[in-house]
This record gives sequence, C-alpha cells and structure tokens, in this order.
Amino acid sequence: MTTPWYRDGELHFGVGIEDTFVPQERSGERAIDEYALTEHDIRWHDDLGLAADAGARFVRWGVPWYRVQPEPDRFDWSWLDGVFARFAELGLRPIVDLMHYGTPLWMPRQFDDADYPQRVAEYSARVAERYADTVSDYTPLNEPMIHALFSGEYAYWPPYLAGQRGLVRMVDQLARGFALAQLGMRDVLGERAAFVHVDAGMRYAGDLDAADQRELAHRLRHQVWLVEDLVTGRVSDRHPLRALLAEHGVGDDALAWFADHAVQPDVYGINYYPRHSTELLESGVHHGGGFGDPRPVRDDGVDGLVELLREGAARYGAPVMVSETCVTASVPERAAWLAESSQAVRRLRAEGVDVVGYTWWPLFDMYEWTWRHSTAPREAHRLTMGLYELVETPAGLERRPTPLVDAFRREATSLENRP
Repeated sequence: MTTPWYRDGELHFGVGIEDTFVPQERSGERAIDEYALTEHDIRWHDDLGLAADAGARFVRWGVPWYRVQPEPDRFDWSWLDGVFARFAELGLRPIVDLMHYGTPLWMPRQFDDADYPQRVAEYSARVAERYADTVSDYTPLNEPMIHALFSGEYAYWPPYLAGQRGLVRMVDQLARGFALAQLGMRDVLGERAAFVHVDAGMRYAGDLDAADQRELAHRLRHQVWLVEDLVTGRVSDRHPLRALLAEHGVGDDALAWFADHAVQPDVYGINYYPRHSTELLESGVHHGGGFGDPRPVRDDGVDGLVELLREGAARYGAPVMVSETCVTASVPERAAWLAESSQAVRRLRAEGVDVVGYTWWPLFDMYEWTWRHSTAPREAHRLTMGLYELVETPAGLERRPTPLVDAFRREATSLENRP
C-alpha cells in the first residue's frame, strides 16, 4: 500500500485559491463568488499551471456547490470535470474544499434548513464518487467556526441568526453535516481517503482575567475548537462549553449522536493570519467581534502560529499543517512573512511536532468579503495577498507575477523540507 503523502516525512508546500461562495442576495447585499470575481471560473486552466510553475505540490481548491448542484435533483459536472482533469495532467494534488461558505439557492433556510446535514452529505459523496479515480483528499467543511459566527452569532451571512442561540444552532447543524459528509465519503473511497480538517486559528489576548471579561474569554478560547471537538466525539459532560450547548438545545441525545458518528482528521489544518488572528479583550469595553464591531487585534507573528500548531497537534493527535497563511501587505512584507513562517514550521518539525504542510493563501490576490455589502467596483476591494498580483486590463484580470513566486518556489523545493 502506498504511503500517504502526510506520512512520508516531508514538508509539503502548496497554495490556495480563494473560494468563498455566498450566492444569496437581498437588498444591499450582492452575491459573492470569488471564482467569478477573480475570473478563476474562466481562467482555471492557466491558474493551475501558475500553481505548478510556482513549485506547489498541492492546491487547496473548492467546489462551488451552488453551481455543481443547481437544482435539488440535478448535478452539472461539465465544468468540474475539466478542472480535475487539469489537476491530473499537472500532477498537482487537490485538497478539495466541499463547503467554503454558501449553500445552493434552492435551500430556503441555508445552514438552518432541516435537510442541510443530509443534503451536504449527499453532495459530498456524489463528488467523491465521480472523481474517485483521481481525487482522494477532502476538507468536508472549511473554517466551521467562522461559518457559525458569521451565519449564527453575527447575523452577517445567511441565514442571519444572531446571538449565542444562533451560534449554537449553526454549530450543531454544521457539525452534523460535517460528520455525515466524511462518513459518506469514507464509504465511497475507503482507506484511500484523506481528510484534512481546517479551522481558523483564533487567539485571544489582553485583559483575559478581568472580572468583566473572564466569562467571555473562557467561552471564546474554548469555542475556537468547538466544532472539531463535536465531530471528533470529544464533547462530554466535562467539556468547558457543555452548559452553553445544553442551554441552547444541544442535549444529551445530540452528544450521543456525535459520539456515534465521530470522525477524525488525517491532518488538522490551522488557518493563521498574523495581523488578524489574535483579538484583544479590553476591560470595560464590549465589542461584538463581527464586521460591524470588531475587536482590536495584535500581531503576534510566528509565536501565535507556533502556539496554535502545537495545540492542534496535542489536542487531536494528528499531523498538522498550515492550511492558510499570508499577510495583506507589500511584496517585501509578504516575502518576510513567508520566510519567517516557513522557518518557524521547520523549527517545529525539528522539535518533533508533526507538521506536514504549508499553504500560502491565496495564489493570486482576492477581493475582500465587504464587496458583498458595497456598490464599489471590485478593484476597490482587492487585497494584496497573492504570489501573483491581479491587474485590471481591457482583456480582464492579468495574473502578474511578483518576486514572491520565486521566493515561494525556493521554499517549496528546499532540501530542508525532507526528513
């Protein structure tokens, strides 16, 4: 039997292509599809070539569910067939996001729909079945806690639930779909399947022990891991957030269901952005934490990344990877972060932490999610994050290489990556 890539002892470098999809619209909110915004939907053939040219060994890449299943009983595979054939042609490993925000338009309550868990599981199994000969690595649900916060507590994205009750409802629904999707894909793919669980590496600092912040700090610090704890069957009566779940309807029967349907990561991924991932709590100040009232942040650099990778590895007993990272900044600043963060990962490996992957996200620039709530043109929302810059031209968006391409290639092909 072939050794899985995450067990070969090497440090694998890859890139991601931003794949947020929120196709629902309402007054003051336009649909967001990052593939359409970046023109990846029409330039995917060349884009994947750019990833290979940059030295990437894998690409974190997402399936737009709402496009692939435009009606409840109809799938359209035509576009996806070409994309996965291109991956195979290039010898690039896709790590496939099956849910990276957004449900199909025919699901009236989105994540709050009673049928959501079963529907997302059916869709995931259909994708796995169709591409079983060429694709084996899947992320069933990218950043589940960000999903739960934006669609639950913050009422920022559909279905616009709010508060802790909304958060818990989304956690329960998302985790059920996550577990059922992985179980269904495992039935299709057997032991060839590799599941990369990915969540946002959220950290909290500041006045954590202040009387008016202590309870919030306790909840936030454990909440970071809550969906993963549920899907892996780790939530019992002793879990720090057991009371919160029970208060909002996730009772003993639900916990028994998760224990019976527990799934485990083959790799656990941390999405970490040094200038955004550490939020500060301030005594005497209340922030909602969402886009409307964000908490202040602190740049903890590689220290925050190292802490989260250590904790993820210890908590779930699986190899870990940096599943997203970059800084939104100038090319020299991005190059400095690439060098600092990759060396921090190598130091962790030398210390015995099983870090198996590093992902620069994204391959080319993306557009800020605030575009959904704006009437400004896309260029006003471009985030300078990529190895390639997106440049508006009469013929569309040119992918213009920056010096980061060569820098990433050097990191990706370094002899230091080998065991």
